[in-house]
Amino acid sequence: MFSAILIDQGEAGRTAALTTLDEAELPEGDVRVEVAYSTLNYKDALAITGRSPVVRDFPMVPGIDLAGVVTESTHRGWEKGDLVVLNGWGVGERHWGGLAQQARLNGDWLVPLPSAFTPRQAMAIGTAGYTASLCVNALVDRGVHPDQGEILVTGATGGVGSVAIALLSKAGFSVAAATGKSSEGDYLRRLGAATVLDRAELAAPGKPLQKERWAGVIDSAGSHTLANACAQTRYGGTVVACGLAQGMDLPATVAPFILRGVALIGIDSVMAPARPRMAAWDRLARDLEPDVLDEIAQDVALPDAIAAADRLLEGGVRGRIVVDVNR
Repeated sequence: MFSAILIDQGEAGRTAALTTLDEAELPEGDVRVEVAYSTLNYKDALAITGRSPVVRDFPMVPGIDLAGVVTESTHRGWEKGDLVVLNGWGVGERHWGGLAQQARLNGDWLVPLPSAFTPRQAMAIGTAGYTASLCVNALVDRGVHPDQGEILVTGATGGVGSVAIALLSKAGFSVAAATGKSSEGDYLRRLGAATVLDRAELAAPGKPLQKERWAGVIDSAGSHTLANACAQTRYGGTVVACGLAQGMDLPATVAPFILRGVALIGIDSVMAPARPRMAAWDRLARDLEPDVLDEIAQDVALPDAIAAADRLLEGGVRGRIVVDVNR
């Protein structure tokens, strides 16, 4: 028997509650993992609260991330005792996820826990930090380098934004952090931001082309924020889009792309193949300092994750929420 958060939907409506499950109820998979830590991501919060149709099948254990130890395996790549990390692959949406003490998974979805991190530290990074690393790699692979100018990071106090700032600063970039939380300027500067600006400067409708400001952008907001970021990007610059905190729409014109040669690159962390996943974790292991993880992460026990989901969606959370599933 093990503890888990279970989302269900019946005649009485949708529920999310802490419950006890039998290991025999675990879904199919060739690797069983004893989960040490999980996280609470924006998508997890949407699933738990039911504010968006994230969950595809019921009942569902949410949690798109987990870190733990392999306890059983028929997969050729994993043996009992291996430390592993999982991010994405529809876990917590179509397959039971990490907000539980046990998980049974497809071994192809797992990556080895980098030796630089403990399981808790890996979950302080989680999908948000792994996505941030994918974004930084996309900018670098596109040829963006520090002497070209500032990099704008939107949603700066969120999980993606916080890790992106730390990684960019470590790589030598000057970072402008956009946030709606004016009280968090010191936090953002400690992470490495050179400039802090009010997200209101980007959140309203703007002109198709604006003053050139950014050599690159990492955006987790979408909507008008992404449109304005594109309109402000310098000639030949690169904008990386990875989220929709403001909205799924993109009220933009083609002007930045055909008049300034701006590139817009989408980042998908869910189904990313093994090579970019490993490259992202390699950057994290190389460039993310342990004290940064202490700065951006807060811990909650498994029973408290449901209440934390509401706080996350209401904008009351800074950085990352790590869930100790055994507490």
